[in-house]
Amino acid sequence: MRHIVVLSGAGMSAESGISTFRDNGGLWDKYDISEVATPEAWARQPELVLEFYNMRRAALAEVEPNSGHLALTQLEEHFDVSIITQNVDDLHERAGSRNILHLHGELTKVRSTKNEDHIQDIGYQNLKLGDKCPDGGQLRPHIVWFGEEVPKLMEAAQITRTADILLIIGTSMQVYPASQLIYEASPNCEVYYIDPDPAPVYGISNLKVIKEKAGIGVPALVHNLMSKNQ
Repeated sequence: MRHIVVLSGAGMSAESGISTFRDNGGLWDKYDISEVATPEAWARQPELVLEFYNMRRAALAEVEPNSGHLALTQLEEHFDVSIITQNVDDLHERAGSRNILHLHGELTKVRSTKNEDHIQDIGYQNLKLGDKCPDGGQLRPHIVWFGEEVPKLMEAAQITRTADILLIIGTSMQVYPASQLIYEASPNCEVYYIDPDPAPVYGISNLKVIKEKAGIGVPALVHNLMSKNQ
């Protein structure tokens, strides 16, 4: 069975109503990233950081997977599918995809400040100061903040190397180190890049660019791939 690896970014979930960094007037426009999404911010003003992620969690509870998320689940009928997402939402899971690696953490989970391996699922509930893990550590968002290492990067690179087909969906290809994963794919890998405003990509010979939003481009590509695989 051929292996499809999906690398999804913020544009994958934008049509579900989740703000991206580039949205004008979106949630990120109202907050300075350095004040809510860095280890320094957490040390300086944890209440503001928790307020920001509580708002994001509440917003996530109000949205649903879009046609792009749902289309990817159909691929599992004919392919071995691995999803590597830069998104911290749970829309891939809620759509029904089964093999998902979150590069930048998960909004519905929290972890201990004493031991990063102590992770809890809180769904869409609020997190506040004083909420502690059984080990006594204050719970923090299970998010990879700016300035922190991406612990699952090596695993993501290994998965990408095994791809027969690579789908890049809704990402600016500008956020390091995730932007380098495309170069882990083998020279024979078919690469499709779906984005309404795709960034230039160099050095990939089998690249096909689809200038569409995820909700349109993904279902069309899925239909094409499944038709060719019959």
